[in-house]
Amino acid sequence: MSDASKDTSTDNDDPGGSDHDPDLQSRFPTAYTILFLLIIFVAALTWIVPAGEYEREMNEEVGREVAVPDTYETVEANPQGPIDVLMAPIGGFYDPDSYAANAIDVALFVLLLGGFLGVVNATGSIDTGMRSAMRSMEGREIWMIPILMTLFAVGGTTYGMAEETLAFYAILLPVVLRAGYDAVTGVAIILIGAGIGVLGSTINPFATIIASDAAQIPFTDGIILRFVILIGGLAICVAYVMRYAARVKAEPDRSVVRRQWKAHERHFLKGDGGKEADDTLSGTQKVILVLFAATFVAMIWGVSSQGWWMARMGALFLGAAIVIGVIGRLGEKRLTGAFLDGARDLLGVALVIGLARGIVVVMENGRIADTILNASAETLGELSNVAFISSMFGIEVGMSFFVPSSSGLAVLSMPILAPLADFAGVGRDLVVTAYQSANGLVNLINPTFAVVIGGLAIGRVPYDRWIVFIWPLLLILTVFIMGSLAASAWLTGGAA
Repeated sequence: MSDASKDTSTDNDDPGGSDHDPDLQSRFPTAYTILFLLIIFVAALTWIVPAGEYEREMNEEVGREVAVPDTYETVEANPQGPIDVLMAPIGGFYDPDSYAANAIDVALFVLLLGGFLGVVNATGSIDTGMRSAMRSMEGREIWMIPILMTLFAVGGTTYGMAEETLAFYAILLPVVLRAGYDAVTGVAIILIGAGIGVLGSTINPFATIIASDAAQIPFTDGIILRFVILIGGLAICVAYVMRYAARVKAEPDRSVVRRQWKAHERHFLKGDGGKEADDTLSGTQKVILVLFAATFVAMIWGVSSQGWWMARMGALFLGAAIVIGVIGRLGEKRLTGAFLDGARDLLGVALVIGLARGIVVVMENGRIADTILNASAETLGELSNVAFISSMFGIEVGMSFFVPSSSGLAVLSMPILAPLADFAGVGRDLVVTAYQSANGLVNLINPTFAVVIGGLAIGRVPYDRWIVFIWPLLLILTVFIMGSLAASAWLTGGAA
């Protein structure tokens, strides 16, 4: 699950003599603190920024109300005080006076999805499937890279697989080291594999669906471009990791962690590499994996052709969890326990959605949301479509460093940035794609993201060594993403 608001910790000790700091993330405030401080900051702005509003009219083509260009006018101010600040997170879940709020349906969907994932994980199907793939590639390790990176990318693009990857480092790293590669190769297979899936999210509930909901569009809008970014980005990442791995195996001195290599071998190869774990998929687990995939296919079908939204999608995951629990013979107590544990794991995500949308509530109630929209439109409205979407990507990159939470950033930025697309003459889906691509890119290196720091800690790879390894790939991905966004903007709206 790709969300920095979910707490992840590891029990691995820091490698002696290493310059890696596993507690780097603890120096930064959590997503909750950052978002609550932003609520206070925005409330303060309502005392300073002039209040204003656009006229709005129903756009039948897109099925929603949109701001009418050139209708902005100043209105009476409504500054927000301390009580309003405390009420904002509550209003973020449900505020009948704010069209941008009412996130309770999204929050409930997240909890039901968490319960579904908890039940699937309780059957051991996903973990066993991954271990089976890893074991089967021993002796043909170079092909382990594209196969495993693809599997992790599938997890990333479908359900935001991120924290869940931490369990696989201890299994994969001994295999990678025995094959003659370094620890960075093992970390890259997992971290970049799942990361490129999140970057190219197609149906990821924690990025694409929540952002599309906040932008007031179906999440299937723009899915073709997202598939292009996913497949193209995965190909780039696989080629990059394979090239590095082959070079390191031929010339170990070219490893970015050559000074730590011996220590890594002593640590990860001291035991049997986790071979005691069962890595054979049972017939039941194979059926469960098919049902797992079929659930997401059904979600796409329901949204794209049946008009489903959060309530029906939540009901789908609830029903699928029950069916999988019965097929997996979990029993009533284990099934309900696994469902509650999964929902509990995502409670932080549900809360961060309310917090982030509380910022929008303060702006709406303080009557400065349209003022900010108007100022942004005046700044970006004269740009060409290509320049506009490139600017959106750059803005989201900067915001991602401060708000690494995919769901938090979605509900924070989309209500303000997505409507700008109406003024620029491009689809709101492009703004959603720019957001998720930027957030996924930054979260490959973000020191405020638990998955990065946790993965590097388990792999005993110093943070600075990771940057040395990955910075050329980040540059390549940035060019590819911006080129894809620019081409789509140009094709759909023209260059001017």
